[in-house]
Amino acid sequence: MKALGMFKGMAAVKPNLARCFSVPGADEPSFIEQVNLYFNEAAKYLLATRPKDVTKDLLEFIKVPKTVIKFNMPLRRDNGTIEVIEAYRAQHSYHRVPCKGGIRYAADVDQQEVEALAALMTFKNACSDVPFGGAKGGVKLDPKKYSVGELERVTRRYALELSKKGFLGAAIDVPAPDMGTGGREMSWIKDTYAYIFGQNDVNSSACITGKPLNQGGIDGRPEATGLGTFYGVKELMNTPAFVEQYGTTLGLQGKTVIIQGFGNVGSWAHKFFQEEGSLVTGIIEYNSAVYDEKGLDQKDLLEYWLKNKTFIGYKKAQHVYGKDGMEVMYKECDILIPATIEKSINK
Repeated sequence: MKALGMFKGMAAVKPNLARCFSVPGADEPSFIEQVNLYFNEAAKYLLATRPKDVTKDLLEFIKVPKTVIKFNMPLRRDNGTIEVIEAYRAQHSYHRVPCKGGIRYAADVDQQEVEALAALMTFKNACSDVPFGGAKGGVKLDPKKYSVGELERVTRRYALELSKKGFLGAAIDVPAPDMGTGGREMSWIKDTYAYIFGQNDVNSSACITGKPLNQGGIDGRPEATGLGTFYGVKELMNTPAFVEQYGTTLGLQGKTVIIQGFGNVGSWAHKFFQEEGSLVTGIIEYNSAVYDEKGLDQKDLLEYWLKNKTFIGYKKAQHVYGKDGMEVMYKECDILIPATIEKSINK
Protein backbone atom coordinates (compact mmCIF):
# COMPACT_ATOMS: atom_id res chain seq x y z
CA MET A 1 0.00 0.00 0.00
CA LYS A 2 2.90 2.37 0.62
CA ALA A 3 3.67 2.38 -3.12
CA LEU A 4 0.24 3.84 -3.86
CA GLY A 5 1.34 7.17 -2.43
CA MET A 6 3.52 7.69 -5.51
CA PHE A 7 0.54 8.11 -7.78
CA LYS A 8 -2.23 10.65 -8.06
CA GLY A 9 -5.84 9.55 -8.35
CA MET A 10 -5.15 6.07 -6.98
CA ALA A 11 -8.13 5.84 -4.65
CA ALA A 12 -10.27 4.14 -7.26
CA VAL A 13 -7.61 1.61 -8.24
CA LYS A 14 -7.28 -1.82 -6.65
CA PRO A 15 -4.08 -2.07 -4.58
CA ASN A 16 -2.96 -5.23 -6.40
CA LEU A 17 -3.03 -3.32 -9.67
CA ALA A 18 -0.60 -0.60 -8.61
CA ARG A 19 2.18 -2.43 -10.46
CA CYS A 20 0.50 -1.43 -13.73
CA PHE A 21 1.62 2.16 -13.24
CA SER A 22 4.96 2.86 -14.89
CA VAL A 23 5.17 6.64 -14.63
CA PRO A 24 5.50 7.99 -11.06
CA GLY A 25 3.12 10.89 -10.54
CA ALA A 26 0.90 9.95 -13.48
CA ASP A 27 -2.83 10.50 -13.02
CA GLU A 28 -3.61 7.08 -14.47
CA PRO A 29 -1.92 4.18 -16.25
CA SER A 30 -0.96 4.45 -19.90
CA PHE A 31 -3.37 2.96 -22.42
CA ILE A 32 -1.37 -0.26 -22.87
CA GLU A 33 -1.10 -0.61 -19.09
CA GLN A 34 -4.86 -0.32 -18.78
CA VAL A 35 -5.40 -3.00 -21.43
CA ASN A 36 -2.90 -5.29 -19.70
CA LEU A 37 -4.56 -4.59 -16.36
CA TYR A 38 -7.83 -6.08 -17.60
CA PHE A 39 -6.02 -8.90 -19.41
CA ASN A 40 -4.22 -9.84 -16.19
CA GLU A 41 -7.51 -9.99 -14.29
CA ALA A 42 -9.06 -12.21 -16.97
CA ALA A 43 -5.96 -14.40 -17.07
CA LYS A 44 -6.10 -14.85 -13.30
CA TYR A 45 -9.72 -15.99 -13.57
CA LEU A 46 -8.91 -18.45 -16.37
CA LEU A 47 -6.01 -19.97 -14.48
CA ALA A 48 -8.23 -20.46 -11.44
CA THR A 49 -11.23 -21.92 -13.26
CA ARG A 50 -9.72 -23.74 -16.27
CA PRO A 51 -6.19 -24.78 -15.31
CA LYS A 52 -6.20 -27.71 -17.75
CA ASP A 53 -6.98 -25.49 -20.74
CA VAL A 54 -4.45 -22.68 -20.32
CA THR A 55 -1.05 -22.09 -18.76
CA LYS A 56 0.52 -18.91 -17.43
CA ASP A 57 3.27 -18.88 -20.05
CA LEU A 58 0.75 -19.30 -22.87
CA LEU A 59 -1.29 -16.38 -21.57
CA GLU A 60 1.84 -14.23 -21.39
CA PHE A 61 2.51 -15.03 -25.05
CA ILE A 62 -1.08 -14.16 -26.00
CA LYS A 63 -0.82 -10.81 -24.17
CA VAL A 64 2.16 -9.31 -25.97
CA PRO A 65 2.15 -7.94 -29.55
CA LYS A 66 3.83 -10.22 -32.05
CA THR A 67 5.25 -7.57 -34.38
CA VAL A 68 5.58 -3.79 -34.03
CA ILE A 69 7.15 -1.48 -36.57
CA LYS A 70 8.06 2.20 -36.31
CA PHE A 71 9.50 4.26 -39.14
CA ASN A 72 10.10 7.90 -40.02
CA MET A 73 8.84 9.32 -43.29
CA PRO A 74 9.93 12.51 -45.05
CA LEU A 75 7.14 14.86 -46.08
CA ARG A 76 7.77 17.77 -48.39
CA ARG A 77 5.34 20.45 -47.26
CA ASP A 78 3.60 22.74 -49.73
CA ASN A 79 6.03 25.51 -48.79
CA GLY A 80 9.02 23.37 -49.83
CA THR A 81 10.28 22.45 -46.37
CA ILE A 82 10.78 18.81 -45.32
CA GLU A 83 9.14 17.46 -42.17
CA VAL A 84 9.81 14.09 -40.55
CA ILE A 85 6.63 12.15 -39.74
CA GLU A 86 6.56 9.24 -37.29
CA ALA A 87 4.45 6.21 -38.22
CA TYR A 88 3.60 2.89 -36.58
CA ARG A 89 1.92 -0.45 -37.21
CA ALA A 90 1.38 -3.10 -34.55
CA GLN A 91 0.29 -6.66 -35.28
CA HIS A 92 -0.85 -8.05 -31.97
CA SER A 93 -1.77 -11.53 -33.17
CA TYR A 94 -1.77 -13.49 -36.39
CA HIS A 95 -3.17 -16.71 -34.97
CA ARG A 96 -5.77 -16.00 -37.64
CA VAL A 97 -4.96 -13.99 -40.74
CA PRO A 98 -5.21 -11.39 -42.01
CA CYS A 99 -4.62 -9.02 -39.12
CA LYS A 100 -7.35 -6.37 -38.96
CA GLY A 101 -7.35 -2.90 -37.45
CA GLY A 102 -7.61 0.74 -38.34
CA ILE A 103 -5.13 3.53 -39.06
CA ARG A 104 -5.43 6.73 -37.08
CA TYR A 105 -3.93 10.15 -37.75
CA ALA A 106 -3.41 12.11 -34.54
CA ALA A 107 -0.77 14.37 -33.06
CA ASP A 108 -0.33 12.18 -29.96
CA VAL A 109 -0.03 8.77 -31.64
CA ASP A 110 2.74 6.65 -30.13
CA GLN A 111 3.85 3.04 -29.91
CA GLN A 112 2.06 2.09 -26.70
CA GLU A 113 -1.22 3.42 -28.11
CA VAL A 114 -1.12 1.33 -31.29
CA GLU A 115 -0.06 -1.72 -29.27
CA ALA A 116 -3.05 -1.26 -26.97
CA LEU A 117 -5.50 -0.75 -29.80
CA ALA A 118 -4.10 -3.78 -31.66
CA ALA A 119 -4.58 -5.94 -28.55
CA LEU A 120 -8.17 -4.78 -28.21
CA MET A 121 -8.76 -5.69 -31.87
CA THR A 122 -7.55 -9.24 -31.19
CA PHE A 123 -9.85 -9.62 -28.19
CA LYS A 124 -12.87 -8.06 -29.95
CA ASN A 125 -12.44 -10.34 -32.96
CA ALA A 126 -12.08 -13.38 -30.70
CA CYS A 127 -15.13 -12.52 -28.60
CA SER A 128 -17.31 -12.07 -31.69
CA ASP A 129 -15.75 -15.06 -33.51
CA VAL A 130 -14.48 -12.90 -36.37
CA PRO A 131 -11.61 -14.94 -37.92
CA PHE A 132 -8.94 -12.22 -37.92
CA GLY A 133 -6.02 -11.26 -35.73
CA GLY A 134 -5.72 -7.79 -34.27
CA ALA A 135 -3.63 -4.91 -35.59
CA LYS A 136 -3.53 -1.11 -35.46
CA GLY A 137 -1.62 1.65 -37.19
CA GLY A 138 -0.98 5.30 -36.60
CA VAL A 139 0.66 8.34 -38.15
CA LYS A 140 1.73 11.11 -35.79
CA LEU A 141 0.17 14.25 -37.24
CA ASP A 142 -2.88 16.45 -36.83
CA PRO A 143 -4.68 16.13 -40.17
CA LYS A 144 -6.38 19.51 -39.68
CA LYS A 145 -2.98 21.19 -40.03
CA TYR A 146 -2.08 19.68 -43.41
CA SER A 147 -3.35 20.26 -46.92
CA VAL A 148 -5.06 17.53 -48.95
CA GLY A 149 -1.94 17.21 -51.10
CA GLU A 150 0.29 16.81 -48.05
CA LEU A 151 -2.03 14.19 -46.54
CA GLU A 152 -2.02 12.26 -49.80
CA ARG A 153 1.78 12.25 -49.92
CA VAL A 154 1.99 11.05 -46.31
CA THR A 155 -0.64 8.36 -46.85
CA ARG A 156 0.91 6.99 -50.02
CA ARG A 157 4.34 6.90 -48.39
CA TYR A 158 2.88 5.11 -45.39
CA ALA A 159 1.27 2.53 -47.70
CA LEU A 160 4.56 2.11 -49.57
CA GLU A 161 6.53 1.51 -46.36
CA LEU A 162 3.98 -0.99 -45.05
CA SER A 163 4.01 -2.82 -48.38
CA LYS A 164 7.80 -3.02 -48.55
CA LYS A 165 7.96 -4.40 -45.01
CA GLY A 166 5.23 -7.03 -45.42
CA PHE A 167 2.67 -5.18 -43.27
CA LEU A 168 -0.02 -4.76 -45.93
CA GLY A 169 -1.96 -7.19 -48.09
CA ALA A 170 -5.24 -9.11 -48.32
CA ALA A 171 -3.72 -12.25 -46.78
CA ILE A 172 -1.43 -10.46 -44.31
CA ASP A 173 -2.74 -7.27 -42.77
CA VAL A 174 -5.84 -5.33 -43.82
CA PRO A 175 -6.16 -1.83 -42.27
CA ALA A 176 -9.28 0.33 -42.10
CA PRO A 177 -10.24 3.92 -41.20
CA ASP A 178 -9.91 5.17 -37.65
CA MET A 179 -9.74 8.60 -36.03
CA GLY A 180 -8.51 11.20 -38.52
CA THR A 181 -8.86 8.96 -41.58
CA GLY A 182 -11.69 7.90 -43.87
CA GLY A 183 -12.57 6.60 -47.29
CA ARG A 184 -10.29 9.09 -49.02
CA GLU A 185 -7.17 7.86 -47.24
CA MET A 186 -8.20 4.22 -47.75
CA SER A 187 -8.52 4.76 -51.50
CA TRP A 188 -5.00 6.26 -51.61
CA ILE A 189 -3.65 3.21 -49.79
CA LYS A 190 -5.50 0.82 -52.09
CA ASP A 191 -4.26 2.63 -55.16
CA THR A 192 -0.64 2.65 -53.94
CA TYR A 193 -0.69 -1.05 -53.08
CA ALA A 194 -2.34 -1.97 -56.39
CA TYR A 195 0.28 0.06 -58.29
CA ILE A 196 3.04 -2.01 -56.66
CA PHE A 197 1.47 -5.48 -56.62
CA GLY A 198 -1.66 -5.29 -58.76
CA GLN A 199 -0.19 -7.05 -61.78
CA ASN A 200 0.42 -10.19 -59.69
CA ASP A 201 -2.43 -9.97 -57.19
CA VAL A 202 -6.00 -10.05 -58.42
CA ASN A 203 -7.12 -9.30 -54.83
CA SER A 204 -4.97 -6.21 -54.42
CA SER A 205 -8.05 -4.03 -53.79
CA ALA A 206 -8.77 -6.16 -50.71
CA CYS A 207 -5.65 -4.81 -48.97
CA ILE A 208 -7.85 -2.22 -47.22
CA THR A 209 -11.45 -1.81 -46.07
CA GLY A 210 -13.51 1.32 -45.62
CA LYS A 211 -12.98 2.35 -49.25
CA PRO A 212 -15.53 4.52 -51.08
CA LEU A 213 -18.16 2.59 -53.03
CA ASN A 214 -16.63 3.57 -56.37
CA GLN A 215 -13.29 2.15 -55.20
CA GLY A 216 -14.64 -1.27 -54.26
CA GLY A 217 -16.09 -0.44 -50.85
CA ILE A 218 -19.34 -1.85 -49.50
CA ASP A 219 -22.61 -0.10 -48.77
CA GLY A 220 -23.22 0.46 -45.07
CA ARG A 221 -19.57 0.73 -44.02
CA PRO A 222 -19.58 4.44 -43.01
CA GLU A 223 -22.43 4.03 -40.52
CA ALA A 224 -21.36 0.60 -39.24
CA THR A 225 -19.57 1.73 -36.06
CA GLY A 226 -22.32 4.15 -35.03
CA LEU A 227 -24.97 1.53 -35.78
CA GLY A 228 -23.07 -1.05 -33.75
CA THR A 229 -22.94 1.36 -30.82
CA PHE A 230 -26.68 1.88 -31.10
CA TYR A 231 -27.45 -1.85 -31.27
CA GLY A 232 -25.26 -2.55 -28.26
CA VAL A 233 -27.03 0.04 -26.12
CA LYS A 234 -30.43 -1.03 -27.43
CA GLU A 235 -29.76 -4.64 -26.44
CA LEU A 236 -28.63 -3.52 -22.99
CA MET A 237 -31.69 -1.35 -22.46
CA ASN A 238 -33.94 -4.27 -23.43
CA THR A 239 -32.36 -6.52 -20.79
CA PRO A 240 -34.72 -6.67 -17.77
CA ALA A 241 -32.01 -7.48 -15.23
CA PHE A 242 -29.96 -4.46 -16.30
CA VAL A 243 -32.75 -1.89 -16.26
CA GLU A 244 -33.99 -3.22 -12.93
CA GLN A 245 -30.51 -2.91 -11.42
CA TYR A 246 -30.26 0.75 -12.46
CA GLY A 247 -33.84 1.69 -11.72
CA THR A 248 -34.85 2.62 -15.23
CA THR A 249 -37.35 1.25 -17.77
CA LEU A 250 -37.06 -1.03 -20.77
CA GLY A 251 -36.35 0.37 -24.22
CA LEU A 252 -34.90 3.57 -25.66
CA GLN A 253 -38.12 5.50 -26.23
CA GLY A 254 -37.87 8.83 -24.42
CA LYS A 255 -34.42 8.14 -22.95
CA THR A 256 -32.02 11.08 -22.89
CA VAL A 257 -28.61 10.62 -24.53
CA ILE A 258 -25.42 12.68 -24.43
CA ILE A 259 -22.69 11.89 -26.97
CA GLN A 260 -19.06 12.91 -26.69
CA GLY A 261 -17.64 13.11 -30.21
CA PHE A 262 -19.49 13.99 -33.41
CA GLY A 263 -17.34 12.20 -35.94
CA ASN A 264 -18.22 9.07 -37.86
CA VAL A 265 -19.30 7.14 -34.75
CA GLY A 266 -21.07 9.86 -32.81
CA SER A 267 -22.98 11.47 -35.69
CA TRP A 268 -24.38 8.15 -36.93
CA ALA A 269 -25.21 7.01 -33.40
CA HIS A 270 -27.13 10.28 -32.96
CA LYS A 271 -29.17 9.47 -36.06
CA PHE A 272 -30.13 5.97 -34.90
CA PHE A 273 -30.97 6.99 -31.34
CA GLN A 274 -33.16 9.79 -32.66
CA GLU A 275 -34.98 7.43 -35.01
CA GLU A 276 -35.61 5.07 -32.08
CA GLY A 277 -37.35 7.84 -30.15
CA SER A 278 -34.54 8.84 -27.80
CA LEU A 279 -33.74 12.47 -27.06
CA VAL A 280 -30.11 13.32 -27.84
CA THR A 281 -29.78 16.30 -25.55
CA GLY A 282 -26.04 16.98 -25.71
CA ILE A 283 -23.15 16.73 -28.18
CA ILE A 284 -19.56 17.51 -27.17
CA GLU A 285 -16.67 18.14 -29.54
CA TYR A 286 -13.07 19.18 -28.92
CA ASN A 287 -13.77 22.89 -29.48
CA SER A 288 -17.44 23.36 -28.57
CA ALA A 289 -20.64 21.68 -27.41
CA VAL A 290 -24.41 22.03 -27.61
CA TYR A 291 -27.19 21.13 -25.20
CA ASP A 292 -30.97 21.15 -25.48
CA GLU A 293 -33.21 19.28 -23.04
CA LYS A 294 -35.86 18.92 -25.77
CA GLY A 295 -33.42 17.12 -28.08
CA LEU A 296 -31.11 18.07 -30.95
CA ASP A 297 -31.95 17.33 -34.59
CA GLN A 298 -29.18 15.16 -36.06
CA LYS A 299 -29.49 16.21 -39.69
CA ASP A 300 -29.59 19.95 -39.00
CA LEU A 301 -26.78 19.80 -36.43
CA LEU A 302 -24.55 17.68 -38.67
CA GLU A 303 -25.00 20.06 -41.61
CA TYR A 304 -23.94 22.95 -39.38
CA TRP A 305 -20.94 21.05 -38.00
CA LEU A 306 -19.67 19.94 -41.41
CA LYS A 307 -19.91 23.49 -42.72
CA ASN A 308 -18.40 25.31 -39.73
CA LYS A 309 -16.38 22.68 -37.81
CA THR A 310 -17.73 24.20 -34.59
CA PHE A 311 -21.07 24.46 -32.81
CA ILE A 312 -20.46 28.09 -31.88
CA GLY A 313 -23.14 30.17 -33.56
CA TYR A 314 -25.66 27.33 -33.80
CA LYS A 315 -29.08 28.92 -33.17
CA LYS A 316 -31.29 25.88 -32.64
CA ALA A 317 -30.04 24.75 -29.23
CA GLN A 318 -30.82 26.07 -25.77
CA HIS A 319 -27.14 26.27 -24.82
CA VAL A 320 -23.97 26.51 -26.91
CA TYR A 321 -20.57 26.14 -25.27
CA GLY A 322 -17.06 27.02 -26.41
CA LYS A 323 -13.93 25.65 -24.73
CA ASP A 324 -16.00 24.89 -21.62
CA GLY A 325 -18.00 22.33 -23.57
CA MET A 326 -16.96 19.49 -21.27
CA GLU A 327 -19.58 20.79 -18.85
CA VAL A 328 -22.14 18.96 -20.98
CA MET A 329 -20.50 15.64 -20.01
CA TYR A 330 -21.75 16.17 -16.45
CA LYS A 331 -25.35 17.01 -17.27
CA GLU A 332 -27.98 14.49 -16.29
CA CYS A 333 -28.88 11.87 -18.88
CA ASP A 334 -29.95 8.24 -19.14
CA ILE A 335 -27.18 7.22 -21.53
CA LEU A 336 -23.69 8.67 -22.03
CA ILE A 337 -21.86 7.64 -25.23
CA PRO A 338 -18.09 8.32 -25.27
CA ALA A 339 -17.51 8.27 -29.05
CA THR A 340 -14.07 9.80 -29.14
CA ILE A 341 -10.50 8.98 -28.14
CA GLU A 342 -9.73 6.45 -25.41
CA LYS A 343 -9.44 7.47 -21.72
CA SER A 344 -12.02 10.25 -22.13
CA ILE A 345 -13.74 9.20 -18.92
CA ASN A 346 -11.09 9.61 -16.25
CA LYS A 347 -12.83 10.85 -13.12
